[in-house]
Amino acid sequence: MGISTDKAAKPVGSYVHAKEAGDLVFLSGVGPRHPVTDEIPVGIEAQTHAVFGNVLAILEAADLNMSNVVDIMVFLTDMKNDFKIFNRIYSDYLEGFEATRTTVEVGSLPTPISVEFKVVAKK
Repeated sequence: MGISTDKAAKPVGSYVHAKEAGDLVFLSGVGPRHPVTDEIPVGIEAQTHAVFGNVLAILEAADLNMSNVVDIMVFLTDMKNDFKIFNRIYSDYLEGFEATRTTVEVGSLPTPISVEFKVVAKK
């Protein structure tokens, strides 16, 4: 079953925010765009907070929360300059939760953003 919400940024292609498969929920790539205005915040700090806001909205639409998250893949466009700030903010959101994470640097993302998450959660 596909999951969509107007409380998270609209997908930039023809895909749903998330998809259930058994007891797992797979979120599509989640970026920092604003759910209503589509604006992209400036800087890695604001973008990381915005990505978490979108992730939380999608999890809520699936009747889940951060405690259900089992894995996050993070895509950064500038690991050297952004990782330390990103990691500090990430740690605040994931404090007390046991999720695995992979962080990779990519040359670019589909929109002019600095960070995107791919999240898997368990019901």
